[in-house]
Formats: sequence, structure tokens, C-alpha cells
Amino acid sequence: MQFPCADCRFRKKIVRVVILDETDRRLLRALQRNGRISNAELGAAVALSPSACHRRVARLEASGAIAAYVALLDRTVFNRRTTVFVEIRLTSQAEALLDAFEAAIARIPEILECHLMAGTADYLVKIAVRDAEEFAALHRRHLSRLPGVAQMQSNFSLRRVRETTEIPV
Repeated sequence: MQFPCADCRFRKKIVRVVILDETDRRLLRALQRNGRISNAELGAAVALSPSACHRRVARLEASGAIAAYVALLDRTVFNRRTTVFVEIRLTSQAEALLDAFEAAIARIPEILECHLMAGTADYLVKIAVRDAEEFAALHRRHLSRLPGVAQMQSNFSLRRVRETTEIPV
């Protein structure tokens, strides 16, 4: 089934709803934990033959249930130990301003996530930097120059209590 995306108020995007059985869910849970698992190991883990496992995974990929396979990097290895969450309020909600803001955000590699919000902030941005000094430089170089910003509030994470990429299925 396909439905218009409720979160995409400015973009015509169709969201697919994929019907999953329990075997699909077991496959997806295993792949979320280890995307490099061999087809034979995956099949054994969920009690499927390798060929049946391959067909199901291919169907899940084609349906969009599996969006991508990636390597998750350890931020500490790359000296990105500091996580900063920045709440941003814009001067208006005009479509052109939102588009310009989002395009500018997309060009800043230190930004890991950016969410359009309901509530007091218009956007919540998650940033990975080396330390407060690097964040200050990023703020001066990029964040302070973003289009339409009325106010920003930065919040430094003291420690990560929980972080996962696994979606409950």
C-alpha cells in the first residue's frame, strides 16, 4: 500500500506500507544487528534455506523496507566525541525560507541530523564535533550564517545514555 507522507508537507512523496510476517521481522532484526551477515548464516538464524532467505531479503529491499546497507563508524576514532543539539527558530515559516534553510543545512558535513519540529523550536540539529572550540568555529563559519535564523540555543551532551539505529519490527 502507498500513502502520502504526512511529514513531507512541501514534497510530493509516497510512503510504502510493507506487510511483514514474523519471518520478515526476524530477518530485519538480524540484519539491523549485522548487515554483513552471510546469506547462509542469516537463513540459518531465521530457519530458512539460503535461497528462500535470499528471495525474502530481495523482496524487502525492493519494497523499500531495507533502505540501505551502511558501516556505522565509531565517532571517537575520528575524534568526534562531542555531540551538540542545537534548537533553531526561524524568522518565518515561509516555504522558500524553509527550503533555503534546509539546503544550507545539508551542506554542513558536521550535521548528523536535522529535524523540522513541532513546539518552540522550528528545527533540532544534531552535530558531532571534536570539542567546544570546534563547535564555536562551526557556529561562526556556518550556523550563524544560516538563512532566516531568529534564535539558536545549543545544548552539549554530557554523555550518550542510549544510541541505536535499530527500529523495532
